[in-house]
Amino acid sequence: MGGMVCRACRSGAGEVVLDLGEQPACDHFPPKDDPGPDSVYPLQMWLCEACGLAQLVADPTVPQEPRGAEPAALAEQAAAAVDRLTAAGWLRGGLGLTEYGSPHGGSWLPLLAQRGLAVVDKHEQADVVLDCFGMMHCADQASGLAERAARVAPGGVLLLQFHSLATILRHGQWNALRHGHYAYYSTPSLVHMLAAAGFSPRAVWQFDLYGGTILLAAMRDAEPAPAADVSVSRLLADEDNLRVLDPLRIRDLQYIAESSAKTLREWLTRQRSAGATVLGYGAASRTVALLCRAGVDSSVLPAIADASPAKQGRRMPGTDIPVISPADLVEARPRTVLLFLSDLLGEVRDRLPQVERAGGRWIDVTTLPGTRSG
Repeated sequence: MGGMVCRACRSGAGEVVLDLGEQPACDHFPPKDDPGPDSVYPLQMWLCEACGLAQLVADPTVPQEPRGAEPAALAEQAAAAVDRLTAAGWLRGGLGLTEYGSPHGGSWLPLLAQRGLAVVDKHEQADVVLDCFGMMHCADQASGLAERAARVAPGGVLLLQFHSLATILRHGQWNALRHGHYAYYSTPSLVHMLAAAGFSPRAVWQFDLYGGTILLAAMRDAEPAPAADVSVSRLLADEDNLRVLDPLRIRDLQYIAESSAKTLREWLTRQRSAGATVLGYGAASRTVALLCRAGVDSSVLPAIADASPAKQGRRMPGTDIPVISPADLVEARPRTVLLFLSDLLGEVRDRLPQVERAGGRWIDVTTLPGTRSG
């Protein structure tokens, strides 16, 4: 695309691989009585030919105060990751720590404090520099990584947790693309970025969160360190087989987006025609893109419940669908609750057993035939 420069390597060679058209800012939830229309902006993914980083083309939106509630799955994954890092010898009491977290929450600091790690001053280097879904929010990826690398003390480790582009491709998660998220890392592209910063991977761990989340440990090339674990080469080979650097492969997401939107719209229309009451659960950023792409409004989906009090009483961006509380969802006694975030299924069934007791059912949106987003 003319004028696009890679956020990591500064190359101008690349191409748009996913175009979701005009989309509203997914973190701007207007009051439910605000008739709109909401402002919309182009939403596109560009793949760098030089380093392989998939990235947001542009973001003219203004970030809003985070309104989401931290899901139990996120906290469970953090605890599992700390356990595995400790067992592998990367964490121990007495190490200095700093964390670059996501603006959406999910800090590991309480867990690491229990292991005896201590947070250093914000201007000091640390033995452990942890980034939990934080770096993807940096418009300048090169400087974002350089800042984190500079904070690593001699002999220290940089831990990067990210939602993998391989996962996005494997599960057709086209609606992971959103304003405010500037980078979508494959492991090969992140290794390329780390090499430019003088770091190389030493180990990786994989988790089921978001369909596939990776935690990567990297250290400086110039320092004595253990050789890279076999997990690194295996993951790189796996992603190479998936063709995570191939623009033609990534363009598959465009076709999946069209199919997913069409499937959702037709399914909801059939449910309405049959007289079935369908409500949604999970007013997340991915939900915004899916609903807008599908052209869904309150005539077929009367409301979406969400655990975040800050979203309740508002409406979904780009549509007139109101956001209600879980209690309101239960009171409505819907025949079906369409779940827009797969990771929440166990949590919501445990927290809202009244739905099924009243004869209702939960349906994961990703399980609708022809729909792979989520």
